[in-house]
Amino acid sequence: MQRREFLGAAAGALALPGCGPTQPILGGFAGVNVERGHAWRDHAGSDAGPPAVVRRTRVVIAGGGVAGLAAARASRLAGVEDVVLLELEDQPGGNSRGGQVAGIACPLGAHYLPVPGDEAHEVQDLLEELGLRRRVAGRWEYEERHLCHSPQERLFFQGAWQDGLLPMQGVSPRTLAQYQRFSGRVEALRREARFTMPVLRAGLAAPLLNLDALPFTTWLDREGLDDPQLRWYLDYCCRDDYGAGLAQVSAWAGIHYFASRHGFHAPGDDSAERDAVLTWPEGNGWLTQRLAAPLGERFRPAHAVLRIAETRHGVEVDAFDVAARSRVRWQAERCIVALPVFIAARVVENPPDFLREAAASLHHAPWLVANVHVREPLADRPGAAPSWDNVVYGTRGLGYVDARHQALDPTPRATVLSWYRPLGPSAYDGPDGRRRLLDRPWSAWRDELLAELSEPHPDLPALATRIEITRYGHAMAIPAPGVLARLGARERIRAGRLAFAHSDWSGYSVFEEAFTRGHLAAG
Repeated sequence: MQRREFLGAAAGALALPGCGPTQPILGGFAGVNVERGHAWRDHAGSDAGPPAVVRRTRVVIAGGGVAGLAAARASRLAGVEDVVLLELEDQPGGNSRGGQVAGIACPLGAHYLPVPGDEAHEVQDLLEELGLRRRVAGRWEYEERHLCHSPQERLFFQGAWQDGLLPMQGVSPRTLAQYQRFSGRVEALRREARFTMPVLRAGLAAPLLNLDALPFTTWLDREGLDDPQLRWYLDYCCRDDYGAGLAQVSAWAGIHYFASRHGFHAPGDDSAERDAVLTWPEGNGWLTQRLAAPLGERFRPAHAVLRIAETRHGVEVDAFDVAARSRVRWQAERCIVALPVFIAARVVENPPDFLREAAASLHHAPWLVANVHVREPLADRPGAAPSWDNVVYGTRGLGYVDARHQALDPTPRATVLSWYRPLGPSAYDGPDGRRRLLDRPWSAWRDELLAELSEPHPDLPALATRIEITRYGHAMAIPAPGVLARLGARERIRAGRLAFAHSDWSGYSVFEEAFTRGHLAAG
């Protein structure tokens, strides 16, 4: 893991009223080598001269995120072992990497996986392979140690913690009525059209395309759903899954968040079955490490892909080996391009029209994850008990998850809190999120985190010892109006000897989409 540490009083804790004594907080940027990515962007490897070495393999996979790892697994299951996977970073996993702070495992990105539905059978097969689910008496059961323990989530709202994330304490009858109306509309739309994950199995029925053509806010206005608490919650959900606010994503994306998984549970709907999620201290890094393990030395970290070209007899993939500071050429029968579309369009020689069009039409949200080590449990405000996912109403961040929530040992001790901060366009952030993500010093993000979480936890600045911040300049695709129509229906995306696999081709970024597309690309 690359780190830059800043010590001393200048990197110390933020002094907040009523927080008690402060102490220096160590920390810095970690997890993703932003400078390496920018060097690739600026063609730093292009002056390395001709390839220093030429190697041969059967399949090259460009990109070691979830899609690339899924493609490697599918190749192995098909008996194709002669595969090499090239990844820019030092670790595989993309947005699903894990790390450690002060010896405590924590997520550097995605931190959970909902129990997949029937349409995501490739993901179900993976979970079975990893021992996470099994058939018992004709029914599928999931390994309880890996299912999120209760209590799962709570919201700090009007000065106290409440169960669940939908604002409930002291809300008006009108608010409750709008919750019920939105729940009814979600269920009606679920009956009218297929909302599936992965989206490529939904088809492009007229109801879905009609929703895809509208901003989510426009659809809510038409439905008369204008309650501030409902709008806050829906905006939170869009920023959580898509990195941008409900004014920027399509109505299809806003409905899909609920209809493809668990529905929308209005108050009093006790008959509805709540969805289960799988989670680990290191988040989805638990999954990606197990996907990468069979590759061994065929996983090549710190290799920046510079060029992908078809030849008369196969493909050539040039990569810049960061450690050796030289260009390496791989000759192969074919290449699986498991890169974000904007990168693929740069490195694929003579890119096909559909790739150029996708790169031009898709925009990505920046994202930040801050892992905070606290030396002892925080004092808590009244209300619901400490949970795995803890959200503060009306803030720019998405709250935090507790890395020790799954621990079987109940002894109170130090832990790591993972705070999530989307920076795509929303009511909280303008269009310059990426610039602010990269230009602000880590101490500015530290101060924002401490100010936000000190509302429910005034003792946080005094108990925090270290904060490590991971930045993603292009974390996730934003499903803006029209994205489903342009991208979502494509199942297998090929051009000659190149197969394309990334969650971008679904128009938004979640594990199920990336994994399925990687699996299919290797077919």
